[in-house]
Amino acid sequence: MDAKIEHVSVILPVSNDPLIVGNTGSRKSLKRHWNQLSRFQKNLACILLAGVCIFYIIFFVLPFSDPSRSTDAIDPMEHIQIAPFKERHERFASSVVKEIKLTDSLANPPTEEAPVKPVDQQHPEASLMQLEIVHNEPKEIVDNEENVLEENRRAPFAGARDFKGPTNDRQRAVVAAVLHSWKGYREYAWGHDNLKPISMGYSDWFGLGLTLVDTLDTLYIMDLQDEFDEARTWIEKYLKFDVNREVNLFEVTIRVVGGLLSAYHLSGDRMFLDKAIDLGNRLLPCFDSPSGIPFSDVNIGSLAAHAPKWSPDSSTSEVTTIQLEFRDLSRSSKNPIFEKVASRVNVKIHELDKNEGLVPIFINANTGQFRNFATVSLGARADSYYEYLLKQWLQTGKKDDDFLIEDYQQAIRGVLNQLVRTTPNEKHVYVGELLNGKDFKPKMDHLTCYLPGTLLLGYKNGMPKTHLRLATDLLETCYQTYMKQPTQLAPEISYFNVNGESETDIYVKTNDAHNLLRPEFIESLYYFYAITGNRTYQDMGWTIFEAFNRYTKVKNGYTSIGNVKNPLNTRPRDMMESFWLGETLKYFYLLFSDDRTEIDLDKYVFNSEAHLVPIRDE
Repeated sequence: MDAKIEHVSVILPVSNDPLIVGNTGSRKSLKRHWNQLSRFQKNLACILLAGVCIFYIIFFVLPFSDPSRSTDAIDPMEHIQIAPFKERHERFASSVVKEIKLTDSLANPPTEEAPVKPVDQQHPEASLMQLEIVHNEPKEIVDNEENVLEENRRAPFAGARDFKGPTNDRQRAVVAAVLHSWKGYREYAWGHDNLKPISMGYSDWFGLGLTLVDTLDTLYIMDLQDEFDEARTWIEKYLKFDVNREVNLFEVTIRVVGGLLSAYHLSGDRMFLDKAIDLGNRLLPCFDSPSGIPFSDVNIGSLAAHAPKWSPDSSTSEVTTIQLEFRDLSRSSKNPIFEKVASRVNVKIHELDKNEGLVPIFINANTGQFRNFATVSLGARADSYYEYLLKQWLQTGKKDDDFLIEDYQQAIRGVLNQLVRTTPNEKHVYVGELLNGKDFKPKMDHLTCYLPGTLLLGYKNGMPKTHLRLATDLLETCYQTYMKQPTQLAPEISYFNVNGESETDIYVKTNDAHNLLRPEFIESLYYFYAITGNRTYQDMGWTIFEAFNRYTKVKNGYTSIGNVKNPLNTRPRDMMESFWLGETLKYFYLLFSDDRTEIDLDKYVFNSEAHLVPIRDE
């Protein structure tokens, strides 16, 4: 009896008569056998029947009725094809906003833009000396930023800036370079940090889509609407910060926070601001240090911050090149905490002892003190400290009593007194370094070539003529670091003749002969053109742009190279850094513009990654 209970027996009649299926005897036989089953056997049969039904529904019904389970669903790392930006704007804009825009257009009909006046070709220095310094009252932020947040809640793209796209052959050539780079990135590195264009792969640093976020405002300014909208969709769906990842405070702030804020201010799309706020909150643990000087690294998932693994100290530039972004994040989000913690760093750095305003390249987050006998340089690990002193002062309306501009002026005096030298033969003016804080070294990073543009921007806003003279001299020297190489591309580091130890006044060591597609000199050329209107700077830039195309362009993008000294052996390094699209090509595009005020430098400052931050009178 026990053995019989373990088996289920169902007897069905077999007949060739098609009518037999429907006879009542068969139904009675099934019912009788069902009633003879134990409760356990009945439950087991029901479970099996339910499983068959569920299997049928999942694999045969839902795929044809539920769009969310379509076999064509988009994978997070696949390319996303969506409508152009203008169509999305029209589709998402609310009727309220449309009504407001219609009323505004009737009340204030558009006027024809004033034509850009041609600028005569002249010697660059002559045009610079004609600059007039006008101390204007701080202007209101563009597009009435006080109201933009509320409007954005109603219409994602309210208040968007309009760019017309390229207007001449040089700009079109830059756009072609952007599209070539973007195509390779989309195909082989979509959603990753950097493209490896030769091996057709990618490199991840933080795993936050650095190239994609860095390129947002470049795409927008160039009116590449489809590409911008595709990038926007990836960011909205797949850029998540609640992940177990170690990131660098400085790099993520200037690239990701800065890129998202710039995209927000240009497009008016609130989604970018929300992402920036989320990331900003995850960076705040860096400031929870004994001294208030932030730790350099943080895990944005666990929110644990710490000093870099290779040293107990942070780079000075790491802790002093976050203030533009954190201040703007506070004022855009109406949350003062970001500006508060970043401004506290300004105060602490201001109170430290310096050498005529010059700072060592390392600082300790635990003690809040500079490292003793550290190198003093305007290149790597300290460069943007000086840049952000000036730009923060501009960002907040050029207040007379701001210690930031006092620190900037003192630092440039220190540069002139201690770091500036001239080569003996060709009279190239350059900025060297102080090893151990005291011993002069005739070495200048390409990174230092941001300084001519920063000095000129300062002169435009009231700094003394000594800044102008140094700016023009350094710009010429930086240009020569390009032109003296057979590839017409600058090395990462240049050395200068002091006492005849070299046959040439500018020379390059083998280990420093690489070019990483850096933007700093193109950035300075852009400032010189935008401020003076002299088209000579455009010609200088065009020569370098052609050299990039000649020696760094490959099938799937552009690559850094290992040797600028030999056109026949450039040693490609298979890496396209995010700043190539985020900075270098953006500055080329703006440098070649027929309208040198395409970006109004009285309304915006560029952060250290070429992302736009609005100027506010507060």
